[in-house]
Amino acid sequence: MSFADFTPAGDYSEYRQHELRKRRLIMVDGNLTANDSSHVAGESARAFQKGYWGFASATQPTGANKLSNIALANAQAMQVFGDQSRPLPELAYQGEHGIICQPNWSSEQLIEWLQSVSDLAQNRYEKVASVTAVALDEYHNKYVQNSLGSRAYNNISRAMMYLLIRVKDNDDKPVELAHIIGGKGSFGDLDLSMSSVESQLDELYLHLMAKREAVHAQGGSQQVVLAPNLAGMLAHEAMGHPCEADLVMGGAVTGDMRGQRIASDLITMVDFAHSYEGVELDVPVYADDEGTPAQDVTLIKDGILTDFMHNRETASRFGNPVTGNARAYAPDDEPLIRMRNTAIMPGSSKLGDMIADVEDGYYLMKTSNGQADTTTEFMFGISLGYEIKNGKLGRAIKDTTLSGSAIKMLQSVDAVSGDMHWDSAGYCGKKQPMVVSMGGPAIRAKAQLGGE
Repeated sequence: MSFADFTPAGDYSEYRQHELRKRRLIMVDGNLTANDSSHVAGESARAFQKGYWGFASATQPTGANKLSNIALANAQAMQVFGDQSRPLPELAYQGEHGIICQPNWSSEQLIEWLQSVSDLAQNRYEKVASVTAVALDEYHNKYVQNSLGSRAYNNISRAMMYLLIRVKDNDDKPVELAHIIGGKGSFGDLDLSMSSVESQLDELYLHLMAKREAVHAQGGSQQVVLAPNLAGMLAHEAMGHPCEADLVMGGAVTGDMRGQRIASDLITMVDFAHSYEGVELDVPVYADDEGTPAQDVTLIKDGILTDFMHNRETASRFGNPVTGNARAYAPDDEPLIRMRNTAIMPGSSKLGDMIADVEDGYYLMKTSNGQADTTTEFMFGISLGYEIKNGKLGRAIKDTTLSGSAIKMLQSVDAVSGDMHWDSAGYCGKKQPMVVSMGGPAIRAKAQLGGE
């Protein structure tokens, strides 16, 4: 794959070559149950003509000009609905950015590591009933060109180990917790030494032992302290999606709220393009899949909704700068507005003090899943949490849910820690999956907690 000869078609056109490699190995109680790998490569083109888009893709060599002409024909077919000509922003990017990875592990090395971790957990912890260890990695390789002169190369690589330990409580019911070791690059870039893994599993097992004796949370509106990784989930799911301009056009509640207070003045939230405080993040996007230079987007500033994330078309419709948020997951996917590295900014409080100031509440540490809609209503599964009684951590709580309006929750925030945690282990779902990262400090707020 490399840059190709490309003749523009229509008012605007772009051409992308895209390679995606993925691998997955699963071991359950020492038995390898899955060993999958996939490699897809293809090319796609989009053309914009008189306000309409056309798209075409191919999995075999077709050529930039042939695909662009097919895309243009598809755009022209839509013009029976009338001319809706609109100029698109003309920013272009030229540059090449690749993640420099350490040598990756072979599948044989991964199987050996998974077996070692499974044996470690089974032999070290008395009450372990089952151990699942999963290795996942993926590699995206993209060349993007357009009629404005963009020639952008970008790749995103990440690797992840997912460890799940299950025990049984006093009623012989399963209790489980998961831990993820992952990040940018290959398995060779992760600290997968047994000494490091052992200390992390020790901590996970202590939480499991506490969870065996867990009690139900008190349901209803509660004061909660969210650990940093949960704040990142809140940033992404509950407020990030309603700030994607295509969803705003589709009726998101944020549509007419720019310039209004939607959160405590302690909350600032940013979608970072590629770097934070001079360090490249796990999902670095220097130019998006429209060939647009990627810019940081401040979505909320001191509690005020300030901006949305844009592709070329929505930037034109809103009269705003284009931000470089158009991304496609697979070679035959069209670019959609997607987040990159979305985070709530750290504050000045200390986590210990935030807990100490709570008379009756909960400290929530791990989430099992999350979902939200464009009204900012959300629900997260909570897989690990503790009571807070008189400023001290108490008993573990059973699996529960955290829900409510993200706007109301963020308006109730009265403390934000100085910590910053980044997580890139999951996928974002919006018609197509997408690799993203999310970050945040601990925050203290009020929300609805499931329970008795």
